[in-house]
This record gives sequence, C-alpha cells and structure tokens, in this order.
Amino acid sequence: MTSRYPAISTDIINLFATRNTHAVEVAILQPADPFLDMAGEDLRRRIFLTESETGQTLCLRPEFTIPVCLDHISSQAGTPRRYSYLGEVFRQRREGGNEFFQAGIEDLGDRDTAEADARSLADAHALLSLVLPGQALAITLGDQTIFEAVLAALGLPRGWRMRLARAFGSALMLEAALADLANPPRNSQLSGPVAALVLDGNLEGLSAHITSGMEEAGLSASAGRAPSDIARRLIEKAELRSVRLSNEAFAALKDFLAIDVPLDDAAQALDSFASDARLSLDTALEKFAARAKAIEAHGLPAGNIRYDAAFGRPLDYYTGLVFEIAADNGDRPLAGGGRYDRLLTLLGAKRPIPGVGFSVWLDRIEALREKVP
Repeated sequence: MTSRYPAISTDIINLFATRNTHAVEVAILQPADPFLDMAGEDLRRRIFLTESETGQTLCLRPEFTIPVCLDHISSQAGTPRRYSYLGEVFRQRREGGNEFFQAGIEDLGDRDTAEADARSLADAHALLSLVLPGQALAITLGDQTIFEAVLAALGLPRGWRMRLARAFGSALMLEAALADLANPPRNSQLSGPVAALVLDGNLEGLSAHITSGMEEAGLSASAGRAPSDIARRLIEKAELRSVRLSNEAFAALKDFLAIDVPLDDAAQALDSFASDARLSLDTALEKFAARAKAIEAHGLPAGNIRYDAAFGRPLDYYTGLVFEIAADNGDRPLAGGGRYDRLLTLLGAKRPIPGVGFSVWLDRIEALREKVP
C-alpha cells in the first residue's frame, strides 16, 4: 500500500477481512455507458469522460458499485459473495478534490434481503465506529420500494410512477414533479397531424411522420435520437399532462412524504398511514418490518436511526433500502448505500442477482479525525 493511501486504510482493510469479504480491484478506466444509463443525473454530470481509439466512450471510475458488479458478471463467480474495495474515484465536486478515496462492501446474491440489508448497514456503522471512535453517528433510512408501492396504490399511471421514482432522492426534482402533478402544464403547440397522432397514441404512425419530416429536411434518421424514440417521448409527455391526481390522493402522497420518525416507530407510522389513506401496502410493509427487526438484531443504536419517507439517494439503480450515515449534527454523509436488485440484470447478468452495498468517503472521515483534539 503506497503512502498516498489514507492512514486509516490498513484498519479498514483488516476490518473487511473479518467480515468475510473478497478484496477486489477494478480498472480505473471504465466503459462510460453503464454510468450514463444507470447512475443518475447528479453523478452523470460529474463524470470525467474520454474516448478510446476505436471511438468507445470511456470514463474515469466515478464510483465502485457498477464496476464491481461488471467484474462479478465477467468472472462468472458464484453467489452469495461479498466484495470489499478501497481505492480512488474521480468525479467533479463542489467541495474538495476531484480525486478521492472510497471504501465499501458490495453484497451480492443473498436471497434473505432483510438480513443482507441489515448486515450492510451494520458493516457501514462498524467501519465508521472503528475509524471515528467516540463519534456519535446519525443514520437516515429511506425505502424506494415503499415509495413505489404508494404510487402504485394511488393509481398513478406508469409514466408518472417512473418520473417520480427517478426524482426520489432529489428534493428539487421531486418538488418539481409534484408541482406538475398537482397542476399539469398545458399541452405544447403541435402541428395538426402530429397532435392527432400523439392524442391517439399512434406510435407507429407518429414515428413514420417524424421520419418523413426528417427526410424532407435533409436530416439522417440515424443521426441523434431515433424517430421512434422521439415519438415515444412525445406520447409519454402527453400522457403525463393528461393526468391530475384527485385532491384526496395528492394529500395522501404529501402525508406519506412527511413521515419522519425513529425506526422503532416507523412500521406503526406506515401502518397508520396506509389505513388512513385506505391503501393496500401489505407486502411492502411486511418486508419493511422484517428489515427493521433484522437491524435491531444487529445491535445498532435504535435511538440514532430515523426513517424518512422522502429520503432517497441520487443514483437511479436503487430499488429498496437506501441509507446514509453522518456524524451527529454533520451536514455531509460519511457513508451511503442501498439495495439494487435490478442492476446486475441490466448490466448483463443472465439471471437476477439481488445486491446491496455501501461506500464511505475517506476524505470526510479524515477531516473529522483531524478535528479531534
């Protein structure tokens, strides 16, 4: 290990060895498409991009989860399997350097999702407790599954559920989406034939009309977005504009997003919300309660764990639990993670592989350690 590594690196690697993990190293230069497609808008705009001699778009490794999953798929390793890593990531940041160290664990293939979620949270907490002895830690949990179950139970069409799910984790995006849902924008001005095709939801006819218009304008249909993609997006926008939630349903959604309680009280709060709103959330609530019980079994400090129904993390691949751990009264997370059950299939795995993991920011940890007298 070189002197460039943080002084706490050895302690972290020793901890990983006691946690039944396989240490993994992944290339710094990565194919960019998986990050551009799946990482989320916030990370996409911070990536350092380049291009190979063959024209392939590449990037400096901006995080570890996607590269570790790609490496697992290519190695055809069996599951369950736990990977640990410690190395540099590269992305533009408003504060701090653009090159910094992260460490973490990716837990792949464990079908007991409640236990795997609890173990991931416990691993992250144990790491921070090791390198920040005596530091009070605050844990915030969210749940993408509960959020999406509420959207479905409210009867929102697929387009709106997708938009709101993508906004989960960004307060500004979620606020904008909810404003549009409460007061849908008026339809944009479209020409007569296009407006009629959009209104009818005629994807094939609209695609042909757009192709014809591009050819007349001397534009290649293979350059930029395909006519079918443009047509699909126009129809989707029209469908979104046509939906307006009832006042009762909109109030229920706002009530759900306002839930922010200690984890010990979260299951009861969610049960009460579902009952008051007359929504069927049984399956999602059962999984939530099982996870809460598993977290308790790991001995984590329940008084320092909160469930915030509006809390998410700005990465598109999360599907269930999301969490962050910060120093008590700290304004920046020291660790963050969550569940990503669809990610490996999207990356090319031949069968679904559940996954959950976390990363810690070593530069933020070191800055806190320096403040200790």
